[in-house]
Amino acid sequence: MREARVLYKEEEAGRLLQQDDGSFIFLYHHDWVLDNTKPSISLTLPKAQKEFQSPFLFPFFYNMLPEGSNKQIVCKLNRIDQSDYFGLLMTSAKNDSIGAVRVIKIEE
Repeated sequence: MREARVLYKEEEAGRLLQQDDGSFIFLYHHDWVLDNTKPSISLTLPKAQKEFQSPFLFPFFYNMLPEGSNKQIVCKLNRIDQSDYFGLLMTSAKNDSIGAVRVIKIEE
């Protein structure tokens, strides 16, 4: 299992996990859900006290990935398989992302 912190404007909103079978789970932190001033990170992942589950990377996170030649360069320089979307997300969205959301790998 691999896990990442999901930050919204530098505050940790929740966690994104990749299970050993390749499926994904996203969950908001309890305090984030209870705070009415905190937004959802995406319309497709509304604030809720539940686990969102998907057999593939959630479209919101998938759309944060580089494409084309940028993807090839990032994968080559970081030795990431081009089909490892979670690895690519944790590498490319930790510092440089469009919008308020960043994804930071949790080291084991």
